[in-house]
Amino acid sequence: MRKLIQLLSPIKHTARGTILDLWAIARIVLLLIALMVVIANWPLRTVPTGYGGVITTMGKIVDTQGDGPAWVWPWQKLSIFNLRLERAPVKNAQGGTKDMQPVAVDMLVSYSIIPNRMAEVFEKYSRDGDLSANVQAATAEVFKAVTARYKAVELVEKRNDVSASIRDALGVKLRVLGAQVISVDMTGFAFSPDYMAAVNDKVNQEQKRQAADNKLKTVESEQKQKVAIAEAEASAAKATADGAAYVVTKAAEAEAQSIRVKAQALAQNKDLLELRRIEVEATRAERWDGKLPTTMYGSAPIPFIGNAK
Repeated sequence: MRKLIQLLSPIKHTARGTILDLWAIARIVLLLIALMVVIANWPLRTVPTGYGGVITTMGKIVDTQGDGPAWVWPWQKLSIFNLRLERAPVKNAQGGTKDMQPVAVDMLVSYSIIPNRMAEVFEKYSRDGDLSANVQAATAEVFKAVTARYKAVELVEKRNDVSASIRDALGVKLRVLGAQVISVDMTGFAFSPDYMAAVNDKVNQEQKRQAADNKLKTVESEQKQKVAIAEAEASAAKATADGAAYVVTKAAEAEAQSIRVKAQALAQNKDLLELRRIEVEATRAERWDGKLPTTMYGSAPIPFIGNAK
């Protein structure tokens, strides 16, 4: 060890004194350069969590590496690949509806690279896993195809269905690129000013129609209520009249029955009829004051004449 230190030491002690050894300085510089080269080409590398690695030799893919330590030889290269969620904003995507209405929308597509297809993506589409440009182009194409299947009003009424259709169709296209769709967020549909004015006018007309219908229903309800009240009052009056008529009818029937009974009794017993006549005459005699009437008509009976029988 001492000999190595003496060999590398640039200071030499001789009989003539202390001198500077240039060859020793050169050896130190060469040693430092060699150390830096070794460190720079150290074969043990690290792939961060959420990333993957593609190892190439002279530009050719020889292996893929998950997160963690990776052994890379000095003549090889490790390209880091993002496997985490990526977002691709799609601004003002244009389309046309089934009823020929232009429509635009802003979207945000969340996606990620499929881990076992890193080599394919690296070779064909991206050296770092960024597929934003591809995703934006695919999304714009899918949006045009999907909106053509719906009417303008259906894009709003069936928003969830439209979003699901876009997500499914986009998923098919991104799988070709070696990626997968996580979510598709739409910030709102924008239609032409003329169409929006027509929609607002239609909404106003519909509100007026509903208000008129509600008013008509209220009037009809009030009329029905009045009719019901009048019918109830008429029914009550009829019931009262029927009750009074019933009482009169029953009284008349009772009186008629009484007369029939009396008539039948008198017809069956003629002596009873004569007895009643005598009783009536006796009552008249008891009430007579002894004076004859001053005026009599021709056929009127004379009191008490002929009663001696």
